[in-house]
Amino acid sequence: MRIIGLDPGQSGGAVLMDDTGIIDRIKFGGLTEHDTAETLIEWASDIPVRAWIEAVHSMPRQGVASSFKFGKHFGFLIGILTACSIPYDLVTPAKWQGVLKCRTKGDKNVSKAAAQRRWPDLRWTHALADAALIAEYGRLQQR
Repeated sequence: MRIIGLDPGQSGGAVLMDDTGIIDRIKFGGLTEHDTAETLIEWASDIPVRAWIEAVHSMPRQGVASSFKFGKHFGFLIGILTACSIPYDLVTPAKWQGVLKCRTKGDKNVSKAAAQRRWPDLRWTHALADAALIAEYGRLQQR
């Protein structure tokens, strides 16, 4: 089974992995909704897949427009997963960060460093690091 990890922010990303490692990754920034949907459909086309998506909520002092945009993208991802019959689970940041021992407390460099330690041969951005670690959390839960 393959695992998809999703960091649902507009500047987030998605990572596809299996027991051998990371297969593919995409950053949402710059992609259209069609591009994102097409990638998720492709990832789920030939082998069973399960997605893990970060359970998110609005943040204090976050503007109304940015909260709406964030929620819209989260809902879009849930809609694509549902339409493609991709089973998914929600996981809070505290849960996946606790299991992987990389509590960020808001500092994205902590999760980026954790991804660099786990997969040193890949180049990491903040957008992809969280998605990869969420996928790794999902992979561990599937065992």
